[in-house]
Amino acid sequence: MNYIKQVLNYNNAKLTEHQFKTLSDFIFSNYGIKMPKEKKIMLQSRLIKRLRALNFTNFNDYIDFVFSKKGDSGEIIHMMDVVSTNKTDFFREPVHFEFMTNNILPQINRSHYINTPYKVWSAGSSSGEEAYTIAITLQEWATKNKGFKYTIAGSDISLTMLNHASKAIYNNKKIVGIPDSVKRKYFLRSKDKAKKQVRVIGELRSKTRFFRLNFMDNDYKINEKFDLIFCRNTLIYFDKQTQENVLSKLCKHLTLGGYLFIGHSESIIGSTLPIKQIKPTIYVKI
Repeated sequence: MNYIKQVLNYNNAKLTEHQFKTLSDFIFSNYGIKMPKEKKIMLQSRLIKRLRALNFTNFNDYIDFVFSKKGDSGEIIHMMDVVSTNKTDFFREPVHFEFMTNNILPQINRSHYINTPYKVWSAGSSSGEEAYTIAITLQEWATKNKGFKYTIAGSDISLTMLNHASKAIYNNKKIVGIPDSVKRKYFLRSKDKAKKQVRVIGELRSKTRFFRLNFMDNDYKINEKFDLIFCRNTLIYFDKQTQENVLSKLCKHLTLGGYLFIGHSESIIGSTLPIKQIKPTIYVKI
């Protein structure tokens, strides 16, 4: 009976306008994610998970905990895990992977066949599908061009998503649209057929690493430059000024002549960045 009463208390928890403003202001200031008033119910429903995990029955106690010394930054990380949107698929927006194969890879410097790996960053990689799609694309090229080397970095704000990406285990439904020849080469089926899962092969996992990054950090503390950066379907959650600030920091980690891909629903028209557009959503650093 107590358990049922507790569940009812969770379900009855409501965010007040003031509480919503407190959280939305904090999320925007520290993570750049816009939280307009129409997202109040969405934020409330997502944070109910954290109330349950911490045995709080109201948002007032939860918010006090988030901003207390007891909460420290640990609960803020958990909060952002449930707040951030994590929608991604293998080979999403395929024109970018086609452009890689047909336009970028044939023109790259031969040094990437000797000592220096071709470096790609999936910024906002969520559960890893984008990073592993990049890996498949590069591995296909490497198979036909002996000696070609590459590495992939994936970053996200959500530790839950990063953990998922590192494990590289996906439901069978995730790979339905991938050609059978690609599935056979790059995915291992679970020995337990009841699980209906696949795992990305070890060769691709070994060339892909994941790390946590907040786009709002002043310094990304990455001591390398990339030949290609994917930052797709992430900028839409930021206002115009934040978008330009984020892209400016990304460009610092892009090699001269390197490429930047953004999402098809995103636009950076009017920005003053060291890049030029060569196709819709495809830019090169100048």
